[in-house]
Amino acid sequence: MALPDVSQTMRLGQAFARTLRAGDQVVLRGELGCGKTTLAGAIIQALGVHGPVKSPTYTLVEEYELGGLRVVHADLYRLRVPAELETLGWWDYQDGRTLMLVEWPERAHGLLRADVDVWLTVTDHARQAHLQGMSPRGGEVVDSLRL
Repeated sequence: MALPDVSQTMRLGQAFARTLRAGDQVVLRGELGCGKTTLAGAIIQALGVHGPVKSPTYTLVEEYELGGLRVVHADLYRLRVPAELETLGWWDYQDGRTLMLVEWPERAHGLLRADVDVWLTVTDHARQAHLQGMSPRGGEVVDSLRL
């Protein structure tokens, strides 16, 4: 899916927000600057956060309570070893009422479950989003996305 500008990324985030629910886990992959944080922010804003969404680059995790839905936006880029997930309280978020948006999931070395895998790429100054359902629920999310 082509993301020629930020407005299209925002539309994709809005489409995700309409279909994601508690318990879903979305992983966001791609090189630095490809739009992972922008897409996560668009999803969070569409779910009800007004104003800019804080990047979790240095805190690793930002948590939002949105009408009974806990949304966790994680950036694992600075994770040194997967065992650090424990110190973040990671397993507490696996409660079925938390929507997880995770950047740099590969830093967890296979410890994360994903429903939807989003690969963002940049070629010739154009961004592309490649979406894949990784579970039956993730397949439903991807199939129901309407921009």
